[in-house]
Amino acid sequence: MKLNPQQLQAVEYLGGPLLVLAGAGSGKTGVITQKIKYLITNIGYSPHHVAAITFTNKAAREMQERVGRMLPKKSTRGLTVCTFHSLGMRILREEALHIGYKKNFSILDGTDSAKILNELLGGTGKEALYKTQHRISLWKNDLKTPEDIIQTASNEWDRQTAAVYAGYQATLEHYQAVDFDDLIRLPALLLQQNNEVRRKWQLRLRYLLVDECQDTNTCQYTLMKLLTGVEGMFTAVGDDDQSIYAWRGANMENLRQMQADYPQMKVIKLEQNYRSTARILKVANKVIENNPKLFKKTLWSQFGMGEHIKVVACRHEQHEAEWVVGQIVKQKLMGGDKTRYADFAVLYRGNHQARIFEEALRSARVPYQLSGGQSFFDKAEIKDVLAYIRLLANPGDDPAFLRAATTPKRGIGEATLGKLNAYAQQHGCSLYEAALSGEAQSALAAANREHLQQFVALMENYRAHAEHNDAGELITNLLNDIAYEAHLLNNEEGKAGESKWRNVCDLTDWLAKKSRQDGKNIMEIAQTIALMTLLEGKNEEEADAVKLSTLHAAKGLEYPYVFLVGCEEGMLPHADSIKESNVEEERRLMYVGITRAKHRLTITHCIKRKRQGTWQFPEPSRFIGEMPQEDLKILGRKGGAPIVSKEEGRSNLAGLQAMLAAKTQKE
Repeated sequence: MKLNPQQLQAVEYLGGPLLVLAGAGSGKTGVITQKIKYLITNIGYSPHHVAAITFTNKAAREMQERVGRMLPKKSTRGLTVCTFHSLGMRILREEALHIGYKKNFSILDGTDSAKILNELLGGTGKEALYKTQHRISLWKNDLKTPEDIIQTASNEWDRQTAAVYAGYQATLEHYQAVDFDDLIRLPALLLQQNNEVRRKWQLRLRYLLVDECQDTNTCQYTLMKLLTGVEGMFTAVGDDDQSIYAWRGANMENLRQMQADYPQMKVIKLEQNYRSTARILKVANKVIENNPKLFKKTLWSQFGMGEHIKVVACRHEQHEAEWVVGQIVKQKLMGGDKTRYADFAVLYRGNHQARIFEEALRSARVPYQLSGGQSFFDKAEIKDVLAYIRLLANPGDDPAFLRAATTPKRGIGEATLGKLNAYAQQHGCSLYEAALSGEAQSALAAANREHLQQFVALMENYRAHAEHNDAGELITNLLNDIAYEAHLLNNEEGKAGESKWRNVCDLTDWLAKKSRQDGKNIMEIAQTIALMTLLEGKNEEEADAVKLSTLHAAKGLEYPYVFLVGCEEGMLPHADSIKESNVEEERRLMYVGITRAKHRLTITHCIKRKRQGTWQFPEPSRFIGEMPQEDLKILGRKGGAPIVSKEEGRSNLAGLQAMLAAKTQKE
């Protein structure tokens, strides 16, 4: 990678804390990876003393792959390239005893956490559960304890939720478990309170590179400060114009706070864009300049002006979807072998907008991928079954034990698990080993002891046959014994239980087929499933398919052809943001959407849209009005050129499909 002067300066600067303001498409990942190489090969840093921290596993993998291509494997041994949560987990595993946890503590996912909260709330409904879970997460991200909230609460709901928070945290400690937020919160608190541990990690991680620093919450920023110390040997890379995650606790003000905390900090701006045409960047710059600025910057590129940005008024959402899909088919046909379906992205504000585009794409027989769609293996009912499989394969899997023992409910609750945890911690064993112990069982009330013994006897019986039996038959029998189908049907509303049971049946059918074809028992299949879940994201990235994605999920990605749809008041900007006078983040979201496009950007909005069965007539998004009008080609509304009717559009699409089918058949 050839570096421009600003990139080179960012790579070579080691005079103290450095903030790199990296505009969209300005090569920030290249700067981070080149700086890792520079630190190790030119300056002589040991890889053990360098850490690059980002937000997603995908970004971490990309960095690791780039570094791997630049440096021999022996030169990177010990290098840390991971997410904030992975780093927090590493610290917690090593320092668990300092916070009263065992090293193999359990990590609960959102579903497991929700089950605990639902018990504490007394089953008050999904909306109340979601609201409570979200609020507790934000409090944790702000490093606030239940006591902090109770002392400062301005309303009764916060006080009641703080009490639930306290009970929730006590349950986690009983379980020797942490949730996703705790993976950063607990290390931050530990480093704050323990000088010896803090100094140990500062000496280990002597240079820190932090990606997407505009997305850090209070907890993450605190952890970063504690690791870097007063010397501030770090490079933080970010862009205040792309801060779009306030709803999950991200605090753009951390960039301002960084200047106050490190007055000697140097700031370098990366403004040359290596992705988009000059016209796309001109439109993006014009929109974002309406926001107040922490740091002023202007993106530019050497790719020439490029095409005008199309702004298309569609009659309604059905017309919008069919028109967009027609354009994709047309451009794919015109582009020939050089154009792939993966070159196209349809971006929208909310997940609910995807359905109608899915229908249009399926009708046109165009392959597509739904970004952020739930993996089969992430569905709650599948994770329930996998917990039993994992526990059969590895009795030392504490998270699997927690899930299996409590799903379906069988009288094993907080009191039982708390005593098992205490025994396991005292004797250095797993929860399953503790459950087998007569000594641990004797500490339980008679009813609780009986329930635990029944569960252990069930698992021991199936473990005895796990290495030999047909995997599908084994799990089918187990599900019958625990009455899992009845559990789903009794605990889900409407047809949701039936749908979930069908998913479970699909899993057991797959297990049976895998067992017969490959001759694998349940132990071996458990390892196969673990590997599949790790590789699933990679396979998704490689498919040649149109990408359907929310604007939030599209951040960091790029496509030659982008359709930014539903750009109306109430959609983008979102109605809630307008109501709360918080349009600035919506504008940053629009900026992110615009700057995903490399060559061609099309913006659509509907003249009317049906909401809750009623036609509404929204105004085009205010952000369209903020764009330089001379760079727009407006179609379909007053003063603009007409677009084809719905009937003509369908006819054209059918013709294009026929041409595409004939071309494919010929090849």
